[in-house]
Amino acid sequence: MRFFTRAAVVGLLLAAIAAVALYLIPSNKYYVFLPDRAHPLEPLVTISGRQDKTNGGGVYFVDVRYRKARLLEDLLGRPLASGATLLRTREVLGNATEKQQRTIDLSEMEQSQKIAAAVALKELGYHVNIRLPNVVVENVVRTAPAARVLKPHDVLLVVDGQPVHSLGRLHDLITRHDPGDVIQLTFRRAGPVKTAMVRTIASPEDKREAVIGILVAEQGGSTGKLPVKVQIDTGGVGGPSAGLAFALDLMEELGRNVDHGYKVAATGQLAYDGSVLPIGAVKQKTIGAREAGVDVFLVPAGSNAHVARKYAHGLRIIPVQSFPQALHALATLPPKHPTPADRVDFETRAKCAKFQSRVL
Repeated sequence: MRFFTRAAVVGLLLAAIAAVALYLIPSNKYYVFLPDRAHPLEPLVTISGRQDKTNGGGVYFVDVRYRKARLLEDLLGRPLASGATLLRTREVLGNATEKQQRTIDLSEMEQSQKIAAAVALKELGYHVNIRLPNVVVENVVRTAPAARVLKPHDVLLVVDGQPVHSLGRLHDLITRHDPGDVIQLTFRRAGPVKTAMVRTIASPEDKREAVIGILVAEQGGSTGKLPVKVQIDTGGVGGPSAGLAFALDLMEELGRNVDHGYKVAATGQLAYDGSVLPIGAVKQKTIGAREAGVDVFLVPAGSNAHVARKYAHGLRIIPVQSFPQALHALATLPPKHPTPADRVDFETRAKCAKFQSRVL
């Protein structure tokens, strides 16, 4: 009897040691992305000509925390932390090392701040020299109809008669269509300019969204010397996805009432032409915005907005495709603390709207 008891104790100890080891030893196969509470930008920004805020709102940026998965999470095939997502190492690092990817992330953060400052200052009426980039095809999905038309190094110029100078603008023009629609592309290939019709296909990420099956990149965009000195200290956070939040906050701190008394979280990579590009880890960023107690969360339109709504749990999600659209969306929110006159105006408009709906 003592032998079996001793064997059971030893077995439990070995199991406990194994469990601890599985939890502590990192996996090389996966990374875990975790929510991080959204951060107010006002304390992180140093800007010449800055004005004090008095309306009680604020602009917040969202990021994510990530770490290597534990062996236990690898075996289970799911993260142990609430709100987390398990991603394969290749999805996170690509062909880079962790150190190389860290350098890339910090470089993208620095670039996003420059673009945000240029876009915000230009919107405020400052003279800013922005050189718009070219949108260049890097690769084409072999099975997509676009493979019969486009090749790597082609420069996309016009989509359906509209000029294209950013990934966000290209995304906007393509996603106006349904999968299977035909769009007109004008592009330059080693000098000559060509025009062709291309049929769209369904996005592998969202079957409701149209794509043409190409991988593209922006090349050549730049800004001249900015008329206002701006510094943003994000404490080592990397990546390009806070560009929209930076631009909103810079306008707020230079005297424009952007947040209108609301606590506004925003995410989205900002392009030189003011387009807002899709970003990753939307689930974690939505949870982070929600946990910070913000009133509204601006996110790139399309699949990002669909995911954000899934995890909003009451948080108001505002999809945007451009910086001007984000400003307009905030400007048309109802007053945060309506006055009696505002309430009368809302009631009058509501009655008129009700009457008009009956008439029509």
